[in-house]
Amino acid sequence: MSHSGVNPADFEKQLEPLDEKQILKEAEVESADDSDSNFGVLQNERDVATHVISIHDDPTLNPWTVRAFVIGIGLSAFGGVLAEIYYFKPQTVLVSTMFLAIISYVLGMAMETVIPRHGFFRYLNPHPFNKKENAFIVIMASAAANSALGTEVLAVQRLYYNITPNPGASIFLLFSSQLLGYGIGGLFRSVLLYPSKMLYPGVLPLVSMFDALYKDSAASKKKLKLFWIAFFVIFFWEILPEWMFPLLTGFSIFCLANPKSTDFTRVFGGSNGNEGLGLLSLCFDWQFISGGTNPMAIPLRAQFSNFIGYILCMVVFVAVYYKNIWESKSFPFLSQELFYANGTVYNQLLILNENLEVDQTLLAQQGLPFYAGTWVVQLLTTNLGMAATFTHLMIWNYDDMKNAWNWCTPSGIKHIYNNFNWRFWQDDGMREERQDDETLDPHYREMLKYPDAPNSWYIVTLIISIIIALVIIYKTDSTLPWWGFLIAVLLATVSILFFGTLYAITGLGFIIQPFIQMIGGFIHPGKPMANMYFVLFGYNSVTQAQLLLRDLKIAQYTKLPPRAAYTAQIIGTLFGCVLNFILMNSIIDNQREILLSVEGTNIWSGQQPQQYNSQAIAWGGLSHELFAIGKRYQFVAWAYLIGFLVPVPFWIMYKFWPKLRTDYLYTPVICYYIGWLCVGINSSIFSYFSIAWISQWWLRTRYPHWFAKYNYILAAALDGGTQVMVFILSFAVQGASGDSHLFPQWWGANQNGNYDRCAVIDT
Repeated sequence: MSHSGVNPADFEKQLEPLDEKQILKEAEVESADDSDSNFGVLQNERDVATHVISIHDDPTLNPWTVRAFVIGIGLSAFGGVLAEIYYFKPQTVLVSTMFLAIISYVLGMAMETVIPRHGFFRYLNPHPFNKKENAFIVIMASAAANSALGTEVLAVQRLYYNITPNPGASIFLLFSSQLLGYGIGGLFRSVLLYPSKMLYPGVLPLVSMFDALYKDSAASKKKLKLFWIAFFVIFFWEILPEWMFPLLTGFSIFCLANPKSTDFTRVFGGSNGNEGLGLLSLCFDWQFISGGTNPMAIPLRAQFSNFIGYILCMVVFVAVYYKNIWESKSFPFLSQELFYANGTVYNQLLILNENLEVDQTLLAQQGLPFYAGTWVVQLLTTNLGMAATFTHLMIWNYDDMKNAWNWCTPSGIKHIYNNFNWRFWQDDGMREERQDDETLDPHYREMLKYPDAPNSWYIVTLIISIIIALVIIYKTDSTLPWWGFLIAVLLATVSILFFGTLYAITGLGFIIQPFIQMIGGFIHPGKPMANMYFVLFGYNSVTQAQLLLRDLKIAQYTKLPPRAAYTAQIIGTLFGCVLNFILMNSIIDNQREILLSVEGTNIWSGQQPQQYNSQAIAWGGLSHELFAIGKRYQFVAWAYLIGFLVPVPFWIMYKFWPKLRTDYLYTPVICYYIGWLCVGINSSIFSYFSIAWISQWWLRTRYPHWFAKYNYILAAALDGGTQVMVFILSFAVQGASGDSHLFPQWWGANQNGNYDRCAVIDT
């Protein structure tokens, strides 16, 4: 890329920083004209938090309305039901937070407009629909709009192990597994939520959209005009790459020039799943460019480390495959399946005894399975990045995290004991921080006027979840012992602190499931069921904690009172669990044979429970055989120890040669993303980094006022318009309703091969 020679760290040091006090008041920010001459560059997280998002709070806005609960519960039902149905579908339909925000805004404004404000109806329409109601609805619905990992475990038990836990035990399993992470994450609020440094970049477009939708100022009207123009332009544009002209998903000049080379496919292809690395491929489909991580929202520093990891990923993947390391050429270039030595897919059921545990005699007959070389690299670099996270944050962010363990001191424990209200329902929730403390985050300072959902509430949530889980793991025949559960909880707690910190600062989340599965496999060898439950409590808790803290950050930015946010999260989560369980049982009762078949149908598929069970068998049953010292993939385990050392040389270099700016690098991000392109559609990566560079470097440094005013609202519009159209197309033409209707074959819609017209590789 043309920008690769620029050192962003050196350039940014020369730029004029913002004076927070100069433009702290929202009125001043909004009334500023479009000239950039007197507007400094947003340099850090606090600059972004104070100049992109409105600090102003109107305490008269009431989120506790019947309207908010009606829409919130309705969208929770919609999202929870849809998520569970599509867990058992061959297609995937995701109900995103941005999608829920837009739909809830439309419904809220419709109720405000249509319903009278007198008589009985005044309860449904007491006042104009406001930002806090919208945030309340989004938090409730997003908590419900996913398929709880516990339902995957229950589905696998019913389908493959002929175990059907009673309904009460099953529902309480879902409750405990979903709320365990809430309890742990809530106790880290002082570290992972309140400070400005914990920016949560991914929510900035959403909050920026809320600010524009609910303000009457001239500046907000200009923002809103840009939002709706961009929203509808991308809304109609997405019909082309998503249906009529899928070549736009990945336009590769190299494959068009040489459509017969399989080597070109591996390096330059990427428009179809597991096709290739997508090097220099152009993507014009925002669905894949944004893909859950909006390039216009993630800070440049995180993007820079991500980019280094991306370059190294391509180099390492190509080297591993063409040097035939780990017999890579015998297997597909990109895949997460297990294989026999001859390259055919490994049948894991053939190595299990009647108790569905790994039988060594049967394993000897079938032989140990192999992974694709690129998947081994992904496992290795995931461990490398995870271990590097601990050292990196302790070196560079110790002051940001020290409050997480300061309570362990005798004085800290005494303070907690003296201030803990055992009658948690009587806790007034008022906090001790001084309003004039300039180190406080301005948004958090505004929240101090509202009663907090205190630590006692989260402690009670955690204790209840642990007690229920300890009972349920025996009631559901999980084979996970109590001490294994406690190790999973301890592992989750440490992971929430460190990976939660990295996610809050960079906006980049690590998928740590393979690591948790590996640890579970070493602790409980040969027990796939125990491994599934270990992952349920060890990995799902981390995911849930990050979602809780993300939603609480939305509440902090929108000034939604903490107790309203807590209520919305709990209601949404519990309601979603019940819906997930009911739908899961109904689908398994009626479609059992189809779900157990390998191919499924175009309406129902058991591919996700099949994959989850396969992973449990591979990790729970074969960790020792594959990853222990001296075994075939031993370096995957060694990588975790090596990863602890990776940040140290960069820290030493910074101490002796600070001009090298090695402090600008996130070493965990670099390590983790060396395995980034292991599966999926990769044609969007070049476009992703190009847009990220334009947004977070060129616009931010050359047009700082435009960036602060419009960058995030434009990002929200692109995400929102795309997700609404993709949702519609999923049902209209892509098979979500049962039958798919592909666009007729033509040069731009190569339905008989790869969309980018790269050669198809026989597998």
